Amino acid sequence: MNAVVRCAREGCGGTVLDGFCDECGLAPVPGSAAAVAAAPAAPEPSVRTASHAANTASMPWRSEATRDSRGTRGSRRRGTTARSRRGQLGIGLVDIPAVPYRDPATAVLENPEVAENKRFCSKCGAAVGRGRDGAKGRTEGFCPQCGAHFSFTPKLARGDVVAGQYEVLGCLAHGGLGWIYLARDRNVSDRWVVLKGLLDTGDADALAAAMAERRFLAEVEHPNVVRIYNFVQHFNERSSSAVGYIVMEYVGGQSLRDMLRERRKAEGPSAALPLPQVIAYGLEGLRALGYLHGLGLVFCDFKPDNMIQTEEQVKLIDLGAVRRADDDEGSVWGTIGYQAPEVAVEGPSVASDIHTVGRSLAVLSFGFDFTRKYVDRLPDAAEVPLLAEQPSYYRLLLRATDPDPDRRFSSAEEMSTQLAGVLREVLAGEDGRPRPAASTIFTPERRTFGAGAARRPTGVDPGATPSGREIAAALPVPQLDTSDPAAGLLATLVGSTAADVVKALHAAPERTVELRLRLVLAHLEIGDPQVARRLLGELARDEPDDWRVDHYGGLVALTDGQLGQAYAAFDLVYATLPGEAAPKLALAATAELAGDLPLAARMYRLVWRTDHSYVSAAFGLARVLLRQGDRAAAVAVLGSVPATSSQHTAAQVLAVLTGVGSAHQRPEPTPDDLFGAGRRLAALDLDATRGNLLAVEVLIAGLASVQSGGTRGATGGTLLGSALTEDGLRLALEQRYRTLARLADTVEDRIALVDRANAIRPQTLV
Repeated sequence: MNAVVRCAREGCGGTVLDGFCDECGLAPVPGSAAAVAAAPAAPEPSVRTASHAANTASMPWRSEATRDSRGTRGSRRRGTTARSRRGQLGIGLVDIPAVPYRDPATAVLENPEVAENKRFCSKCGAAVGRGRDGAKGRTEGFCPQCGAHFSFTPKLARGDVVAGQYEVLGCLAHGGLGWIYLARDRNVSDRWVVLKGLLDTGDADALAAAMAERRFLAEVEHPNVVRIYNFVQHFNERSSSAVGYIVMEYVGGQSLRDMLRERRKAEGPSAALPLPQVIAYGLEGLRALGYLHGLGLVFCDFKPDNMIQTEEQVKLIDLGAVRRADDDEGSVWGTIGYQAPEVAVEGPSVASDIHTVGRSLAVLSFGFDFTRKYVDRLPDAAEVPLLAEQPSYYRLLLRATDPDPDRRFSSAEEMSTQLAGVLREVLAGEDGRPRPAASTIFTPERRTFGAGAARRPTGVDPGATPSGREIAAALPVPQLDTSDPAAGLLATLVGSTAADVVKALHAAPERTVELRLRLVLAHLEIGDPQVARRLLGELARDEPDDWRVDHYGGLVALTDGQLGQAYAAFDLVYATLPGEAAPKLALAATAELAGDLPLAARMYRLVWRTDHSYVSAAFGLARVLLRQGDRAAAVAVLGSVPATSSQHTAAQVLAVLTGVGSAHQRPEPTPDDLFGAGRRLAALDLDATRGNLLAVEVLIAGLASVQSGGTRGATGGTLLGSALTEDGLRLALEQRYRTLARLADTVEDRIALVDRANAIRPQTLV
């Protein structure tokens, strides 16, 4: 457990848990022991950040101009902003403990005082209102350092009636703009409401104007956003000033910030919430932000403090910082550690809200000093085990918090779609159960690559890697943008030969983006990668922000054998769309071709574990495991291809072949491997020719093992009905060859098989 870090502010003595003191709520005093202790050693630059330029430069279809100007904002097209389907908290995939609803009467503070050790100037942060020589400190006055007025006394008391309607019950908390009160609405069934101060001013006209400007919040109505009921004015006789209040729905529950604090107090400063739970909260937050953005509003101050879970619902609270997206003059509120770097100059935007969500996810899911050392970046994956274990989650955070707002997710809906994909991957990794979902961005696999050995079971190496051309022809491609003017024409060409597609598209009167992409693919299909590369370069100059150019560029590079270019392209698409399976599958296949077996295994496993419809991932993972010497694991992966899959039989055939041998795998099969392959083959419903050919492979492997002594000591089992002895296996092979001879299509094949039967039979005296 990490050492406790104490706040060094005068009279405080709280604990610094995640960059802020849990008592005074402020960051440690710069230069203090607390500040030094909270700051870990400087890390190496992020691999993703450092490699971006190099990866882009290695893709020749990108000119120097497009490399300098483009980011990852190509996903701002129609295909990646489709709204994800939503239901309950965690999109029905995560079981999150309910937070009991808190009775409002129990939430009222008995003694609404701000402790002296929590009194700080809101302008400069200096200690104010502190007692001396046994005398209590002033609750109102002026900061001796900057002269700003301070007041820590409630402006409303129990029994006060605001605007003739809201009867004050007491104080709930003290916030940045003063006290927050619980009240009863006399006009609406005595419902509980919350009053929060907006402005304290003696200028009635200024107050009225400020309140009128905020009334648009009363139109906000969403299940994940706190309801705004009213805006009222109240003249405070105690301060002789007019105060504006926002009247809000009472949400009784617990903030995500308080959840995190409780866990860290119990388990240590680096403790975090479970990742699936964090992602579930993020999805609900993005749902709320997407609604606000649709109204032309930006939230500005998204953070764990402003998300409350009550029972099984999460709500975004505190709309005090919300403003219109086109407001260039209003005040901007934000929080250090969450706010995007460009806000101070360019103002808030949808992109800056996306940044706050990414930072909030990071704060909730792992411990790091996000207010100083990592205020403008994320830790490297090597520093945080969670990020190393969850590469897709890390890439999602990197994109959401990219220093360049143009490289972030273009909308809350887009980020939500990718975050949901990451959630499915995380959950599948925890319990091994797939969490499939149809992609709204990519097609399914166009065909399965790596199944050739199952079709030709004799003399074929089950561990042999498919060619780049075969892989490129099978990988998913981006779905058709139906809003493209050429979508109708392209739909009529479905099922046409590649040559016919090329001819039709070259004759088309208009060269739209979708048409040009399809033309690139058609030239690949007819075996002309050079023309495809040229067409892609032209498209990249015209559409520098479209990630689809890089995905097709990866396919071209794979076909052409340029593995470095293919890797760079698919890696960039993965960074752009971390919740999608297609770029991971493409990266896995590229890594396998390049001989990077650990990376290939990791990417294949991510895809297959999450979604069993990508059978190429199962075949690829089995090949890689076999090459790494783990025959049993390879067979288990192939055995996990479900019976409902069209590739189930092919997978079982490959499992049999994998169990008995490969040119890439040593040592030779064990008796258990041989018996397992025999049982699997016996359970298959194959035609006579194919079944006997596969049986020959199993029996030959068994004979080789017997001859080398590998089966010595094996007891209690037969291999396809034959004793595990040399004579027994030779007799079985003879029978299989003679059966195949009777099934042969030509005289030549029949003679050859009879010769093999005679050659393999045991030697006898007759």
